[in-house]
Amino acid sequence: MEQIFVAIAASLAGLAVAAGAFASHALRNHLSDRALEIFETAVKYQMYHALALLLVALLIARATTVPNTLIAAGYAFISGIIIFSGSLYGLSLSGIKWLGAVTPLGGVAFLLGWGCLAASALSYK
Repeated sequence: MEQIFVAIAASLAGLAVAAGAFASHALRNHLSDRALEIFETAVKYQMYHALALLLVALLIARATTVPNTLIAAGYAFISGIIIFSGSLYGLSLSGIKWLGAVTPLGGVAFLLGWGCLAASALSYK
């Protein structure tokens, strides 16, 4: 599981760097300031949670018995990135307003991930 999470974390972090560079260079003249701000928020949260996923993978690799909450945290971070950052990317690039209503679901996934990570820390022996 840790290898899968490391691979996904590295891919998502690399994509965050690419998206940030794309916004900075290619989108700056094509999006409104507000749309660019939304895009950059998506990039930041993607990177933060890709690093959180990497932490989860490292904790799994270190554990003698892997708590289910730790695995759940990894999946929650992945889901959060897809839903939260994905909806913000879509909103900023397309202007489709209802995508903004989807974003909080990704935020809930992030919160579940952090909660599961905290719970798994309490279960370590």
